[in-house]
Amino acid sequence: MKTLVPFFLLFLIFGCKTDSKKALPEKESTVSVMAGSDTLIYKEEKHFKSIRQVTFGGDNAEAYWSFDDSKLIFQSNNPAWGMQCDQMFLMNFEEDFKEGQPPMISTGMGRTTCAYFLPDNKHIVYASTHLDSEECPEVPLRKNGKYVWPVYDSFDIFVADLNGNIVTQLTSEPGYDAEATVSPQGDKIVFTSTRSGDLELYTMNLDGTDVVQITDELGYDGGAFFSPDGTKIIFRASRPRTEEAIREYKALLAQGLVQPTEMELFICNADGSELRQLSFLGNANWSPFFHPSGTKILFSSNYEAEKGFPFNLYLIDIDGKNLERVTHGKTFDAFPVFSNNGKFLAFSSNRNNGGTRDTNLFIAEWQD
Repeated sequence: MKTLVPFFLLFLIFGCKTDSKKALPEKESTVSVMAGSDTLIYKEEKHFKSIRQVTFGGDNAEAYWSFDDSKLIFQSNNPAWGMQCDQMFLMNFEEDFKEGQPPMISTGMGRTTCAYFLPDNKHIVYASTHLDSEECPEVPLRKNGKYVWPVYDSFDIFVADLNGNIVTQLTSEPGYDAEATVSPQGDKIVFTSTRSGDLELYTMNLDGTDVVQITDELGYDGGAFFSPDGTKIIFRASRPRTEEAIREYKALLAQGLVQPTEMELFICNADGSELRQLSFLGNANWSPFFHPSGTKILFSSNYEAEKGFPFNLYLIDIDGKNLERVTHGKTFDAFPVFSNNGKFLAFSSNRNNGGTRDTNLFIAEWQD
């Protein structure tokens, strides 16, 4: 992959399931709705029984379900809601925000990323830069003519209640700590940190104790999620191999930057053992999430694109076989997250945005 267009990087945040017994309410099916050349469901998208749009403006991403599937937490920079950079918002499963605004449950200061529910359904973990500054940090998009992501060393991970009150700070090490997600077993958090000098994965208890480093190979390791049974972890990673690539990676990381244009999927046991590369597609393969069966991974990729776009969703078996394209958009589909009962999929997309650069949240009724 040679390039990513700027509007993708304006909202692309490091992407950061649960044994719920509660059934979601039955929803009336929403069939394909046309808006110019846009649609909610394309005819090839056989895994979507129905779909509904949740947000209608700005950049909205990383919608994660509560353990009982009744709520979702997501991040948005919607200027109509007075946002200058990403903050965290709460929604009930039945809601949408074509009119009105969801409650913000982050501080409204700094930049936030990667919120995730804790098992009690009453608290979330998320990363924020607000202790360093109340202002939004700058977002560099290019370095030496190449697209980059910032990894702010001011990010730390916090626990907050659903009223927005921070109750605990889980990390305080120097450097980047973010991208926290919670095991479906409700006992562990996996997150990305630069505390070793590189971007590696760590696990910790829900109270921040027993921090264990589980990856140690040079390159960016992030966007990690546990399998439904909590025994495995899927994540995205860059692996610079040549002397030039290694030198460039280290130089950028020293400036708090990484390049997102070449990433593959990796899988390991929850303790980091039996690490192996899952995808060998080229370009950017990222935002992986386990299918409810635990035997497949749903992820976003532009490996079929010649100029960076489109990004679509794909399924692949955990042994790397049976790659299947799931979405068929012409721009951007990413951040897929299954509900814990496996019936619904939340994801972000440029579809049905009327030709704007808005990236909205959608909830699809899933069928295998």
